Amino acid sequence: MDLIDLIDGLGPGLPKATLAEFAPEWTLRLAKKGDVLTRQGEHVTREVMVLDGKIVSQITDGDGRGVCVGFYTGPGFVTPHIARTRESVSLVSLEVVEDATIAEMRADALLAKMLRSPKIRDWANGILRDELSRKTDREWCLAALGGGDRLAWFRDRYPDHEALFAHSQIASFLGMTPVTLSRLRQSS
Repeated sequence: MDLIDLIDGLGPGLPKATLAEFAPEWTLRLAKKGDVLTRQGEHVTREVMVLDGKIVSQITDGDGRGVCVGFYTGPGFVTPHIARTRESVSLVSLEVVEDATIAEMRADALLAKMLRSPKIRDWANGILRDELSRKTDREWCLAALGGGDRLAWFRDRYPDHEALFAHSQIASFLGMTPVTLSRLRQSS
């Protein structure tokens, strides 16, 4: 899948002329397994799309314990800059867990494009709304559901992820220990 097709397939569609102008603003690169695209607490200036591969988003506490807060597979978007930073300082770390082809764009350049083009603004805001909806849905799951129901929720919303991501990451994402997740998987 090329970048124009990826952008066209995600969020509300953009006219072909807008796509042809917008796609070259993104820079493609290969990220290797184990690469950290963004470290929590560091200055961040870019948006990220995943064309292929897998990335996880993680928050680490002062004792070094990490909590997985997001899974990204290509093709798709990583949480937009505005929702994963505070004053351009990253609130999360983004780690590549399988070699990935990514596209990056400076966040301020995207914002400038959004201000000039209502079509790009609607497209980008649609992506942000979708991501915020996913995050709110996960918060609801963590607050309202017990372990077995959390696993059912996860399987419904992320049907292929049990085979794609480490079970320790999935357990963390669901607010449980890997042992609890293993027991729930065996009983279901």
